[in-house]
Amino acid sequence: MAISLQKGQRVDLTKGNPGLSKIMVGLGWDPVENRGSGGLFGSLFGGGGGSNVDCDASVIMLGAGDKLKNNRDVIYFGNLKSSDGSVQHSGDNLTGHGDGDDEQVHIDLSRIPSDIQKLVFVVNIYDAVKRRQHFGMIRNAFIRVVNPTNGQELIKYNLTDDYNGRTSLIVGEIYRHGADWKFGAVGTGTNAAGLSEVVRTYS
Repeated sequence: MAISLQKGQRVDLTKGNPGLSKIMVGLGWDPVENRGSGGLFGSLFGGGGGSNVDCDASVIMLGAGDKLKNNRDVIYFGNLKSSDGSVQHSGDNLTGHGDGDDEQVHIDLSRIPSDIQKLVFVVNIYDAVKRRQHFGMIRNAFIRVVNPTNGQELIKYNLTDDYNGRTSLIVGEIYRHGADWKFGAVGTGTNAAGLSEVVRTYS
């Protein structure tokens, strides 16, 4: 039975799952259906409807003090695999339509370099400012952690806040706690114009 988290909660990931090293982190979302031409949000913001929102999931690998050590430690659709091979992105999903995960990240915790302390999971809207789009056009956003060896869902966090006007979400984080790893449900929306702007906050 998966642990269902609320915003701000933190739980052990590996302590209660001895031998767990490989995990799959799934992220998902659905577009809010259009209402008429351009929908409610189209008329308010002059942008495209929810069905055209292209969300991108990314992982930022941080060192001590929550600082980014190298730009290669940002894993996203343009850099699908970390240089050490510990983090691998499934690739870009352009629409968010359909059930289940929209994008997946496969992680081997045992291969993460010892100087990496935290993995931050971010979802951005591609070209949000130009397209006049925001996370009020997205619903049913979630992050989940799965044991890929048996398919067991270990953790799930459904984002339920109102993210109207927000263009970037810090969804969750996996971080070292002594010899173990923990998961934190973050769920913070920001007005960062793109991934590079989010990354700069960790430099």
